[in-house]
Amino acid sequence: MTTHILAMGGGGFSMSDDGAATAFDRFALGLTGRERPTVCFVPTASGDAAEYVDRFESAYASLDCETRVLELFRRRTSDVREVLAGVDLLMVGGGSTVNLMALWDLHGVTAALREITATRDLVLAGVSAGANCWFEACSTDALGPEVAAWHGGMGFLAGSFCPHYDGEEQRRPHHHGVVASGALPGGWAADDGAAVHAVDGRVVAHLAERPGARTYRVEPDGAGGVRCEAQQMRDV
Repeated sequence: MTTHILAMGGGGFSMSDDGAATAFDRFALGLTGRERPTVCFVPTASGDAAEYVDRFESAYASLDCETRVLELFRRRTSDVREVLAGVDLLMVGGGSTVNLMALWDLHGVTAALREITATRDLVLAGVSAGANCWFEACSTDALGPEVAAWHGGMGFLAGSFCPHYDGEEQRRPHHHGVVASGALPGGWAADDGAAVHAVDGRVVAHLAERPGARTYRVEPDGAGGVRCEAQQMRDV
């Protein structure tokens, strides 16, 4: 059983200027190894926003795949496993990380994903909140107007994650502060247009779909600050 994770700081169809699928979307599909994979979009973090679902369907209509959507605010099945059965790629949208995890726990998505990844291959991908959720902890704006440290993700990947590292002014200084203080463990940060690729819990590559986008390893330096190391990027 192999679990790929593509954690995007920003990018993919969610942030494309024209709403089209991007290099990250195509890369995630390729990770499935399927000729015509089944992709399930999970818009929980946005409150199952209808326009977000429409954007996904429009973007992926141009790709060689089958699509479905797992909605929790308007559940159409008594068992989320029915929706997740046979899915090759789970694409998780952005929004509130905290609300996403709370609803996943309540509706059985968390348990279902743990069962699935223990029994078969699956690609897990997502942007912003949809990337935060795979880590143990993250920097998030889901708890109020300011970015805050939060523990409570799936923990498929160790440490913390910070999305939008270059895309939102307060992200970088806040993340450095909470890692330096120990409020968050060390981990990864990703610019918009950059992503961390992991296989079975181990980071194997750092990917960019726009020029200059980077990921970073951010850890306490032992002297009250942080070490922030830019990673070697690979274009997709």
